[in-house]
Amino acid sequence: MSDPLTRDSIVVPAVSVPSSDCCLRSLSPTGVHTIVVSEEPTAKSFCSRHCDEAVLVPDPTTDLEGYATALFALARREDVRTVVPTREPDAFVLSKYRDAFAEHVATPWPTLETLRRVHDRVRLAEAAEAAGVPVPETRPLEAVDTISRPSVVKSRYNILVDEYVESVPPGRVRRSKTVEHLQPGAAVEPASLRETFGHDPIVQEFVPIDEEYMVGALYERGEPVATVQHRQFRGTSYTGGGGVYRESIRDDDLEDVALSLLDELEWHGLACIEYMRHPGTGEFYLTEINPRLWTSLAANARMGADFPRYYWRLATDRADEIDAGYDVGVGCHYLKGELAHVLSHLHDDSDLVDRPSIADTLRAIGRSCYDQPNFDLLSRDDPWPFVQDVLTELDRGVLEGVGPADLGYRASGAERPVDWREAAPADAVTDANADVHASSGRDRRPPLRESAEDRGSP
Repeated sequence: MSDPLTRDSIVVPAVSVPSSDCCLRSLSPTGVHTIVVSEEPTAKSFCSRHCDEAVLVPDPTTDLEGYATALFALARREDVRTVVPTREPDAFVLSKYRDAFAEHVATPWPTLETLRRVHDRVRLAEAAEAAGVPVPETRPLEAVDTISRPSVVKSRYNILVDEYVESVPPGRVRRSKTVEHLQPGAAVEPASLRETFGHDPIVQEFVPIDEEYMVGALYERGEPVATVQHRQFRGTSYTGGGGVYRESIRDDDLEDVALSLLDELEWHGLACIEYMRHPGTGEFYLTEINPRLWTSLAANARMGADFPRYYWRLATDRADEIDAGYDVGVGCHYLKGELAHVLSHLHDDSDLVDRPSIADTLRAIGRSCYDQPNFDLLSRDDPWPFVQDVLTELDRGVLEGVGPADLGYRASGAERPVDWREAAPADAVTDANADVHASSGRDRRPPLRESAEDRGSP
């Protein structure tokens, strides 16, 4: 382990997708001390040769306030310069307590009110309309009487917390990834759908997924610092989902709609914007925004767009050093995602998307792996995160109870993580608890939740 007293540090929450590993591989070799935090003692990112310090923190899904306290205590260390959001709970916590964090570290992330505009898909559609960019018709379920066109039903919010949804207990986080496809004339059963989603979901116009695109962006107080574009050829499911094979592109029209929306939001920080290209009009229709590092981050780094390094330079007042160019035509694979895509042929179903041939899909995967042998997580120089990811999946499935993830962690030679209270100064632990509790008292639900009268079609 390197000495953090001699290096500036960044806090990186570990996630199951490759984005946190990409962050470590980008920053640690440049001299940045990486503090990896996770609630999982055998997290794959702890096994990376670029993990300089491993810290156990509370699970944000069950103890969001405890997680915020841990992040804030680490942010109070003298060597820590910033925290990078890698998942939705990170984005929410960092924005909710942004003022408190700003007293100790750089805060390249949006305010909570701005975050709410992108987490709430109804308000995001309103923002897109205000920016003059295409967006599927989006309405709360309560505003829908009949299904007159192909539609999808999905969660109104990217993340479910008590500040947004009354059914979520305080301090808990839920995600609803359920998506239901409806044909015109399909029966709408509001009570059943509300029970499934845990809140009043949205009904959104279905845009055929013939062509999917992503724009990654870094903004500084309403001004673009860096962008990257890629086309998604396969997602985690044949019905859609996060990209698992993508190729870099440049399209002026795509750039225009993305920047117009972020300008309307007066964005600050990271943003991953997903689009569908309408087969009839050729326009790029907004799907959603993820206000954090994205799953395909490593793919973009392979393309030449090193967003972890961009983020670090922005956080350390060196935005002028960012060279935001990238190569076009570079493809990259997320192998676990490719497997999920194949398996989706067996267990996923849709009334709106035809199931392709498994044989054709396997041929396409084999061809693209041969033509573009680039991979998000698999690395000859840093193999253990990939190995540990495989072992973790086995631990959760066919070898549950055998403990392959723990065996893999020990085999990797990684040091055992320490509790966050040991990694932070003693006075920071006490002060962080007090500050988070005080902020929680100020930021309760009334300023965030919309009343029933406010909820309507955009």
